[in-house]
Amino acid sequence: MTRTIVESKTKTAIIGFDQPFCVIGERINPTGRKKLAAELEAGDFTTVEKDALEQVACGATMLDVNSGAVFTNKMAEDPRYADNNFVEPMLMPELIKRVQALVDVPLCIDSSVPGALENGLEACEGRPLLNSVTGEEERLESILPLVKKYNVPVVAISNDDTGISEDPEVRFAVAKKIVERAADHGIPAHDIVVDPLVMPIGAMATAGLQVFALVRRLRDELGVNTTCGASNVSFGLPNRHGINGAFLPMAIASGMTSAIMNPVRPQEMEAIRAANFLMNNDPHGSEWIRTNKPKPVEGEAPAGARAGREGRRRRRAS
Repeated sequence: MTRTIVESKTKTAIIGFDQPFCVIGERINPTGRKKLAAELEAGDFTTVEKDALEQVACGATMLDVNSGAVFTNKMAEDPRYADNNFVEPMLMPELIKRVQALVDVPLCIDSSVPGALENGLEACEGRPLLNSVTGEEERLESILPLVKKYNVPVVAISNDDTGISEDPEVRFAVAKKIVERAADHGIPAHDIVVDPLVMPIGAMATAGLQVFALVRRLRDELGVNTTCGASNVSFGLPNRHGINGAFLPMAIASGMTSAIMNPVRPQEMEAIRAANFLMNNDPHGSEWIRTNKPKPVEGEAPAGARAGREGRRRRRAS
């Protein structure tokens, strides 16, 4: 049974077919978040720290830490900051240290810049997930040696030098190529977590069917775990959380084992907990019951406690 092991300083999380679905919190990412990018430019990590705490409190198994910042204002005046190859390696270790100081869950180090990935690996405690390698030759040659050097698992995204194909056969072939090239470096398949790329359902009617079929093939033929950017499926549509909440259990039933997503959304987290229960990855439904147990009304004892006291009174009276 394929199991991908990720670790923080003291905690271990397992991504696997026989494990609860791994929720990788996506919020620590300044790309497209002007307020967060501005804060980071000013050396302010308030939102990063808030997002880290909130995502873990809402049930994230891991946290994705993405240093893809778009800096403006004073940094734009410094020519060094026009190049993300300088900015991201500088920012990543500070993000990692700030997050690790607050929460003890495994991390996913996320950047398109190899220098940022390596700096993140240097700063990270435990065994993080590296995000990511693609089928592009330059990327394979720069990232796979890092994966081997630090003995970490890696996300493999199913695109290559030709771009992102709409043909699921091509995306499967790219994933297979990455797994085979990783093996050449001594990296086992259980340390490859494939992202088969979820297309927006609003632009491609078969996007859901494609990814479900791809996940099954990746599990059955390559024996690898899988992940995705879950919100991609609903891009551009109304009530995105309704679509995401339906997509995730269907992906889980097809064999998907993790997703980079927003755990703060209760609709999606409820769908995942229900799917874990239905897939027999929540023993005795303990997690489902714990998160759905009615809260006692303020000033009243829980029903079970009251019933217990009444039962004891009845037994004494007899």
